[in-house]
Amino acid sequence: MRVKVFYHDKCFDGASSAALFARFFRERIAGDADFVFSGLLHRAGALFDEAEFDGDENAIVDFKYSSSPKITWWFDHHESAFLSPADAAHFEQEQSNRKFYDPVFKSCTSFIAMIAQQRFGFDPGPLADLIHWTDVIDGALYPDAKTAVEMQAPAMKLTMVIESAPDQRFVPNLIPLLAVKPLEQILEAPFVAPLLGPLLKRHEVSIDILKQRSECKDGTIFFDITDYDLEGYNKFVPYYLHPESIYSVGLSKSSFRVKVSVGSNPWASEEPVVNLAKICERYGGGGHARVGAISFNVNQHAAAIRASQEIVTELRAAVRQRKA
Repeated sequence: MRVKVFYHDKCFDGASSAALFARFFRERIAGDADFVFSGLLHRAGALFDEAEFDGDENAIVDFKYSSSPKITWWFDHHESAFLSPADAAHFEQEQSNRKFYDPVFKSCTSFIAMIAQQRFGFDPGPLADLIHWTDVIDGALYPDAKTAVEMQAPAMKLTMVIESAPDQRFVPNLIPLLAVKPLEQILEAPFVAPLLGPLLKRHEVSIDILKQRSECKDGTIFFDITDYDLEGYNKFVPYYLHPESIYSVGLSKSSFRVKVSVGSNPWASEEPVVNLAKICERYGGGGHARVGAISFNVNQHAAAIRASQEIVTELRAAVRQRKA
């Protein structure tokens, strides 16, 4: 049986979700399954190519819903899980007991683990460390910004490598290891270990760049690093540099998109109250209440700048109004 697993690419939770799903599927559904892993990225325009859904079973994890009849499994925890009301209605009528959604969960990995255990008798115990760290990383459950930025734990180093994956085959090669090996051993793999030194150096450089480019006003950080190859920067650096912040809005660029990242400071002195997923949805993006993003075509730089400026204005006004 050929099982194709589509996962949120360049994301630790996405890769971990694919790994946990594959282990669950092999142990509880089909022991002879062969897996093909395919990354999905948020981008302007169509997110799915239906021709790619060519497995005997096709699963999507940690990514938006597809109403295609070819998709046989789906797990997600993002508030913005549905591209349209029609997709949401399609999911509500789903009766396969193979598609699951709960935005309460900090990570999709822990959500899959719970469903697999409760409904299918899967034992997630051997992956307890992986599940723990996906909750910490995806839920920003670090004790402080310094811990998040220094990245001492193996899972945090792997996150850095995954987010800066050097080629399209890197994460698909990593996923099978996540399903069976301790995280510290994965760092020693021959195709992983050589990447760590250069990436840690790049991380240090990115801190300096963000220090120069970021400004915090009315509790909201703004920065534009589209002239640098830094889309995979550590998203907690802005809060490390500006601990007084509540929100952040950042512009970055890759070969295929201009990205507007919208986040909230997990260690803010005031509780963030603006739902960032709802803001991002207005521009075709999405995410969670505390963190979201919008992807524009690489030739829509001006539109991305306008969106970022409008969001910064809205968030700064919300902070001023709250303090008034």
